[in-house]
Amino acid sequence: MTAQSLEAPDSSSGSLPSLPEVYRSVTIPTGLSRLKKFLAFAGPGYLVSVGYMDPGNWATDLAGGSKFGYALLWVILASNLMAMLLQTLCARLGLATGRDLAQSCRDYYKKPAAIALWLLCEIAIIACDLAEVIGSAVALQLLFGIPLIAGVLITGLDVLAILALTKFGFRKLEAIVITLVATVAGCFALEMFLARPDWGGVVRGLVTPGFPAPFSGEGGSLLIALGILGATVMPHNLYLHSSVVQTRASDRSPGGIHQAIRYNTLDTVIALGAAFFVNAAILVLAAAAFHATGTVVDELQEAHRLLNPLLGGAAATAFAVALLASGQSSTITGTLAGQIVMEGFLRIRIAPWLRRLITRGLAIIPAIVLISVSGGRNTVGLLVLSQVVLSMQLSFAIFPLLMFTSDRKRMGEFVNPLWIQVVGYAVCTVIAALNLKLLWDTIGPVWFSVMVAVTLLFAAYVMFVYKEKPAPPRAVEAR
Repeated sequence: MTAQSLEAPDSSSGSLPSLPEVYRSVTIPTGLSRLKKFLAFAGPGYLVSVGYMDPGNWATDLAGGSKFGYALLWVILASNLMAMLLQTLCARLGLATGRDLAQSCRDYYKKPAAIALWLLCEIAIIACDLAEVIGSAVALQLLFGIPLIAGVLITGLDVLAILALTKFGFRKLEAIVITLVATVAGCFALEMFLARPDWGGVVRGLVTPGFPAPFSGEGGSLLIALGILGATVMPHNLYLHSSVVQTRASDRSPGGIHQAIRYNTLDTVIALGAAFFVNAAILVLAAAAFHATGTVVDELQEAHRLLNPLLGGAAATAFAVALLASGQSSTITGTLAGQIVMEGFLRIRIAPWLRRLITRGLAIIPAIVLISVSGGRNTVGLLVLSQVVLSMQLSFAIFPLLMFTSDRKRMGEFVNPLWIQVVGYAVCTVIAALNLKLLWDTIGPVWFSVMVAVTLLFAAYVMFVYKEKPAPPRAVEAR
């Protein structure tokens, strides 16, 4: 075990901790029973889980269920299992090294590569925030008749207000998010009771992999499946999780770190299990209510309107309430992720309120533009596209994550065992191959070849031409 992995970051040396305003702010009392100790560690998994049930997931699940019935349920299950593996590796990285994924990338890669990774991550966060903001705005319109653009502005402002609660303690923020997650789960439990799906079809969809026709092209099962993957395993969640596990003031001895990894792994599995229920329930609802009647859902508003005559007003209202709770909870965590990647990759620290305002603006402005251009129509199509963009960015986060957690010099005795390395690289390879296939089909062989050539030239420049400055830049505190 290296000394570096056991020590908390020292701000005096320029190595400031991740999310410094809440770093190690949650006390873990000694002498607790196992249950109480687990509850003290529990919370980060639920912050991460909201990203797995955000409005982007709704769009891909509604599209998949209404077009292909129960056939793509196995994609949700496989994506969730991949997510459990990757998120537990994030917790392991943060707890063992005291560095989040963004900081680890900046420490390891040369500056041009780190900046490129930051830009890709920002694109992913904007795409994710776009889905969350549009979803919340649609929910406000369905519940209260508020115009979409006004709903987008309200969503941005109320999230900033909720995040201000972190000054009263990080557990308060976790409690708000867990309440919103419970609201979403409760609404879909009601939806399942009212929809009365074909449970035989549900089981077959879970255990029978396959891509129904049409396979490729716009609206094809591959596009929807990759949208589900991008909506489930989201890049910014990996950066977020490696940071928020460090909010616990746990024992930094080897035994204490092992214990923290065990409890955070359990927290992650339980929280993502709840997210799987919600994702599967959305697709099952779409299959039972819409696919059976030959209806393809292109708008969230349309899904709400069709549920009323099919399942009753309670189902339609529960749909809108769950959509609002989902959008609000995921915008909270998306804003935190934006802060983490900006600080980690760029080593620039500015006032928390300004960081969050910038992150909100990067999501609100594109949302207003897209809603204005589209007239508020085809919301599902916009959200599916945003999730495919997320899927495209995923490889640039998961390969570094697996490489760092498999490095014994970095991780010491907490390094990944061989079987996790094998499974992890297999998962990363499958995700990358599917995304390359989609990219080839979408932009064609010529532009695909140009993108590959540019990527290879950039990699050659970073590896063989660019010379890193001898002294790494210190963290900058802007006031």
